[in-house]
Amino acid sequence: MRIDLHTHSTASDGTDTPAQLVRRAAAAGLDVVALTDHDTVGGHAEAIAALPEGLTLVTGAELSCRIDGVGLHMLAYLFDPEETELARERELVRDDRVPRARAMVGRLRELGVPVTWEHVSRIAGDGSVGRPHVAAALVELGVVPDVSAAFTPDWLANGGRAYVEKHELDPFEAVRLVKAAGGVTVFAHPLAVKRGEVVSEDVIARLAAAGLDGIEVDHMDHDGPTRARLRGLAAELGLLPTGSSDYHGSRKTCLLGDFTTDPEVYGEITRRATGAFPVPGTG
Repeated sequence: MRIDLHTHSTASDGTDTPAQLVRRAAAAGLDVVALTDHDTVGGHAEAIAALPEGLTLVTGAELSCRIDGVGLHMLAYLFDPEETELARERELVRDDRVPRARAMVGRLRELGVPVTWEHVSRIAGDGSVGRPHVAAALVELGVVPDVSAAFTPDWLANGGRAYVEKHELDPFEAVRLVKAAGGVTVFAHPLAVKRGEVVSEDVIARLAAAGLDGIEVDHMDHDGPTRARLRGLAAELGLLPTGSSDYHGSRKTCLLGDFTTDPEVYGEITRRATGAFPVPGTG
């Protein structure tokens, strides 16, 4: 089985619609794909409706979190999307995205970049607006050569000249909320240092003690030694090691299935979940 547990669609900051994403996942030879848009489940219905035969969809979301001034992302799988507390927190994060993006546009304009809110809004479309949409505007304006080049201290990296904070969950609260909604939590790209500051291994250990289920080990932002280090940490802490592409369509260079999750780990994730269940495609 080929299993990719971290992808994004136009419901947040990907460039494929949910329907396009599941069709491309099947064409890429995947057996299982998770749709984990940022702080939203808005793409799930379309993905399920378009799900090809032979492909199973894992519903999920990537939750924005922050601890001690460090931002991190928590993948949440197979939770009940109607559970009140978690739904309210996702809404709070989404509601803060527009004023945050507007503020980043304002900072960029102060830095001499002729970007406009209308430009960023057009790129985001109906998706949950975020930094990648602002970054895409910088690419279109010729300010940076690609989206990754926008995530530097000069521009949009954490603490960068145009960076603006947003409402984010405490990761311990995120674990609690997801578990209360019957879901499973995996810390996304925990040592992706190229994105900015990362949390310490002590924080990961404390999250594990609080009920964190897994850590994303195999990811494009982790080099070989980092993946080995995380695999050892997962074994030490009793965490499930996952692998995923973090696919964003044409917004990133990674392809569906670039990194995958072991079928036994996937089976354990589904065994632990009680809020929702994987959806098999019927064609």
